Amino acid sequence: MKRARLLLLAVLPLVAVALYFVVPGLPGSGEAAGSPGRQGAGRPGGAGLAAPDKKELAQKIVASAENSTLDWRSAYGYIQDIGDGQGYTAGLIGFCTGTHDLLVLVEHYTKDHPGNGLARYLPALRKVDGTDSHEGLDPGFPAAWRKEAAVAAFRKAQDTERDRVYFDPAVRRAKLDGLGTLGQFVYYDAMVMHGPGTGPDGFYGLRRRAMAQADTPAEGGSETSYLDIFLDIRRTAMKSESAHHDTTRIDTAQRKFLYDGNLDLDAPLEWKVYGETYRVAR
Repeated sequence: MKRARLLLLAVLPLVAVALYFVVPGLPGSGEAAGSPGRQGAGRPGGAGLAAPDKKELAQKIVASAENSTLDWRSAYGYIQDIGDGQGYTAGLIGFCTGTHDLLVLVEHYTKDHPGNGLARYLPALRKVDGTDSHEGLDPGFPAAWRKEAAVAAFRKAQDTERDRVYFDPAVRRAKLDGLGTLGQFVYYDAMVMHGPGTGPDGFYGLRRRAMAQADTPAEGGSETSYLDIFLDIRRTAMKSESAHHDTTRIDTAQRKFLYDGNLDLDAPLEWKVYGETYRVAR
């Protein structure tokens, strides 16, 4: 049987805990998605995370974890080998030379803009794809990436690939699972870090494991309980990876939003990643 773990926080008075279970519309009350009291701009079927202000907020929260800044647009030119076995990590969403997405980005960009500053590295990118090798990329590729990031068309190409591979699929899948704006962000951040793979620690593998333990809202389960379990499973996956032992993007960010009952991811928001506090006023 799937477990339905309830969030009984020690800081809540007993009366509030009782209301949590009996008052319709309170976060985590277990109402089915789309029922009265669960509708609104952040509910599945609405714009949710795809609304312009929410999408902007999502990029800021991801950037706080990926690049330690809220200025997510400053990451277009980022490139570094962070020692996670995936080669160079680069750009807006952490495209990697070892995980195919960086290769696809440069291929798509070159198709539309032949002769760009990265095109000459395509043979090397194809050769190192799936490895952590820098063969054929050093020493010039990092500088070429940073230079190309000053080109508006390349920044747009990164935006497009981010949405095609990560953002749009995550939001679409979350809505089908009956999740609101916070749940859509939880899926998106997991897709960014773990990739859209079907293996045990890829996004779809994590989702499959969570669904084995809890019903999604679309299945009639509690949105809060399902997301709590999904975050548990993701946290365990992160702890198993040497480069991702710090799980504050879950512990003091996403889990905080969840325990605050902020299923619509409404500002003002305050969270911590790697011990640094971030705030978004509106």
